[in-house]
Amino acid sequence: ILIDADACPVKDETYKVAIRYKVPVVVVSNSPIRVPHDPLISRKVVSDAFDAADDWIVEHTTADTVVITADILLADRCLKLGGTVISPTGKAFTSSSIGNAIAVRAIMSDLRAGGDSVGGPAPFSKADRSRFLSALDQALVRLQRRH
Repeated sequence: ILIDADACPVKDETYKVAIRYKVPVVVVSNSPIRVPHDPLISRKVVSDAFDAADDWIVEHTTADTVVITADILLADRCLKLGGTVISPTGKAFTSSSIGNAIAVRAIMSDLRAGGDSVGGPAPFSKADRSRFLSALDQALVRLQRRH
């Protein structure tokens, strides 16, 4: 499991699920983030260069990787490599849904650039956390069945 850690609200939940399944986790960020002392959990601090964390995650994504990110463009890059991608709200990005997500992102960006007030994402909720836990559990079960 690779976590795009900057502003990720489900790191602790990921650790618990990963330990239960005995799956390694790498927390990728531009600055040091505290992680539990467990041999399955490590952190990778990359430079603060633009997209350095994203680039590292992409370089280490395979068909056996679960990537946790809210970054749609990173999700797209990882999907193209065969990775499983889940947002912190539990939405699984797929090859059939990513195109629409990229289009909506572009439209919202254009609206913001034009001065429109379009708001941001909804506050993170207990339901989001529950959906995430379910999605991560399902993804790990699918990967284990493949092997």
